[in-house]
Amino acid sequence: MSIEDTIDLFGPEIYWQKLLGFIIGIIIIGIVCYIDDSKGGVHPLIKLTAQTIAAIVMVISGVKIDGLQIPFINDAPWGDAFYTILTIGWIVGITNAINLIDGLDGLSTGVTIIASISLLIIFSLNGAPLLAIILITALAGALIGFLPYNFNPAKTFIGDVGSDFLGFSLAVISILGVAKTYTAIVIVAPLIVLALPVFDTLFAIVRRIIKGKSLKAVIMPDRGHLHHKILDKGYTQKQAVLILYGISATFGMFAVILLESGIWKAISFALMIVVAIAIGYHSMFKLKEEEKEENNAK
Repeated sequence: MSIEDTIDLFGPEIYWQKLLGFIIGIIIIGIVCYIDDSKGGVHPLIKLTAQTIAAIVMVISGVKIDGLQIPFINDAPWGDAFYTILTIGWIVGITNAINLIDGLDGLSTGVTIIASISLLIIFSLNGAPLLAIILITALAGALIGFLPYNFNPAKTFIGDVGSDFLGFSLAVISILGVAKTYTAIVIVAPLIVLALPVFDTLFAIVRRIIKGKSLKAVIMPDRGHLHHKILDKGYTQKQAVLILYGISATFGMFAVILLESGIWKAISFALMIVVAIAIGYHSMFKLKEEEKEENNAK
């Protein structure tokens, strides 16, 4: 295979332009987050600005959502400005989503691994550009080697530099993987794969606005995230992380099944998971009650 053929496999001539934009975006976010991790005191709005600038750099470099198929309104006149805003919103949103779930050792790392593997399968089934497949494989492989050091009890912490990098990478690579696809299911697949951090982020935004009664409250941290709720139920950090791994893997498998086998098999899979969780929860609750009775008898 010639060099020209290899380049063609990666995509059009803006291949290097996209990679350069990706690197520049990572550097912009990394510098701001490094200052925050090492010295602290960086205002959330400054980090949000850095993320937005990095997202704009990606759009300029040619990484942009350029097609959106919505049932019943496929002929809607989506303009270039709409896709630009959508791309920036997606990149900034996913970057913050991964950052917000980074509250327990190994959580964001493991969720990113699961999301990366799911996206890899989806990209392979959909004939995505080789560039996206290589990047998502590299990300998953690197994190698999890193996870033992980041899992509880962690020897290495990723900080905002790591979590923002993971979110930014997932957001950009997911766009690269479906950039030339106009099938609704394929376009929505990355959203399903990342449903756990996305839901947690959206819920956090709504929760903080309601409690704070102001948009300013959105940037204020709290203990209302999913991992906090699980810990409050009495689970250990390891148990909470493994539960969230399971939820993330379920979403990933649902997306793959939806893409490969259709909506009804995907729904059947989801129902089986719900039943299994219900049975498991009932058994665990019954076991805890029996343990309480034995302790009371003693």
